[in-house]
Amino acid sequence: MTEGISGKVVVITGASSGLGEATARRLANDGAKLVLGARRVDRLEALAAELDLGEGAVVQTDVTNATQVQALVDRAVELHGRIDVIVNNAGLMPVSPLERGKIADWDRMIDVNIKGVLYGIAAALPRMKAQKSGHIINVSSVAGHKVRAGNAVYAATKTAVRVISEGLRQEVKPYNIRTTIVSPGAVATELADSVTEPDVAMGVREIYKIAIPSDSFARMVAFAISQPEDVDINEILFRPTAQEV
Repeated sequence: MTEGISGKVVVITGASSGLGEATARRLANDGAKLVLGARRVDRLEALAAELDLGEGAVVQTDVTNATQVQALVDRAVELHGRIDVIVNNAGLMPVSPLERGKIADWDRMIDVNIKGVLYGIAAALPRMKAQKSGHIINVSSVAGHKVRAGNAVYAATKTAVRVISEGLRQEVKPYNIRTTIVSPGAVATELADSVTEPDVAMGVREIYKIAIPSDSFARMVAFAISQPEDVDINEILFRPTAQEV
């Protein structure tokens, strides 16, 4: 699968753990040139050292800050002269019933899950338009396809990612830019740890007992990137085989 990946300059947000970390490991093994962003810079630096990414491959990035996301993309261009792929992966999932009025959690999900993706697009798109090539990968969720009681706001943010991505797909055709939405089900990450309501967190952890390894997500990303340039994989939806919803 290294064909189509080796040598590509890839930016990943939320790369300090979970899906982002697994994707970094997979793509580094496939020969990509990585620039990683996340808030926890100590974990990023340890990962970059382990993967031997070279100097400057880590940028402390809070995706709710457009300036920081722009700096992450600019670092990739500064180091490698271009950006071939951005994986807008950073996300959180503090789900709860609407009646509990967890407004701070709603705001965080909107800021990270929606605005973080938009800021990634805004940072990368001008570079990719100028290159007349590129690939924008946005992370949605099974929840972006089906809403359940207790996860209305989270599902709304992940549905928004799908809607934004489809609009983007149609807009960037003149510039030879590819777009992919990856919608995972229960995958083993720290996502469940972002749930702030103890009883809800207990239920989420019960569901996540069937979670599959985060490398399953990384394989999906690698599959999309590795396709020939005239093949545009627009959406991948996957779950554990045991997951019903």
